[in-house]
Amino acid sequence: MLSTRREFLQTGVVAAAASTMLEMLSADDRLPIVDCHTHFYDPTRPEGIPWPGKGDAVLYRTILPKQFLEQAAPVGVTKTIVVEASPRVEDNAWLLDLAAKNPSIIGVVGNLTPGRPEFAGHLKRFAANKLYRGIRVNHGAVKTGLDQPEFLADIKRLAELGLELDVNGGPDMPADVARLAEKLPDLRIVINHLANADVDGTEPPGAWQDGMRAAAKHPGVFCKVSALVEHAKPKSGEKKVPEEVDFYRPILDAIWSIFGDDRLIYGSNWPVSDRSASYKVLFSIVNQYVIARGKTTAEKFFWKNAHAAYL
Repeated sequence: MLSTRREFLQTGVVAAAASTMLEMLSADDRLPIVDCHTHFYDPTRPEGIPWPGKGDAVLYRTILPKQFLEQAAPVGVTKTIVVEASPRVEDNAWLLDLAAKNPSIIGVVGNLTPGRPEFAGHLKRFAANKLYRGIRVNHGAVKTGLDQPEFLADIKRLAELGLELDVNGGPDMPADVARLAEKLPDLRIVINHLANADVDGTEPPGAWQDGMRAAAKHPGVFCKVSALVEHAKPKSGEKKVPEEVDFYRPILDAIWSIFGDDRLIYGSNWPVSDRSASYKVLFSIVNQYVIARGKTTAEKFFWKNAHAAYL
């Protein structure tokens, strides 16, 4: 039985043993792990939910901290930063109320629309709660907002309040994140889901890498290693996405070479990830990869970088 992480890493069999890491480490020696991308919602609320739709057989169910911990706690993940997917303003308040009752939630990324007259008032209201750590916008909003003074003024408010900006979009999104970071160097920005690049077991496209390099030149830009299994392409003749870490190694090697250890963050995108793989499987993939890079890298990826970006 190995009693410390150092002894565990020195065995040289990390890939084979990573799935049993928790059993091999004492409770006091485990890495604290923060999942920086989950979505919570409850279809039984009187007002219902705008997303996901009732026809979604996988996602349309009650998704709250209890359900999250049932999936995540067995692999050692007990804290999360929740991203609000609903466009309803008052759902920001609902999520903050949920966080107040559940210590597993250590931060909330809200959903507000920069550039609208009411934005400043809403942001001031929610930012008064210390658990409110920023907002998320889509790439389209950033792309058009780069030339809109009202949009930029509202995004600047985030930096002034010590909040961050999550950005979700496709592989061409990081280039525009770089432009936004150039205009607002004091703003912390978190690229979501590796910019939703396809994962096919080969080196990612050059354009994606160029955009990521442009974004990474700005010290306030972070990247979330999330939605990994959702973008994985099943091998020929197979229906399930690959579960072996080597299939994901090319894109993980690429993003680590670009951002390094200090600005990459763990996220699951649960429960959306359930469409492709279980929580245990998706965590095992990134866990095997990161643990093999050593204790310092693992500590940064699984919790220290989350604090730097959000808290």
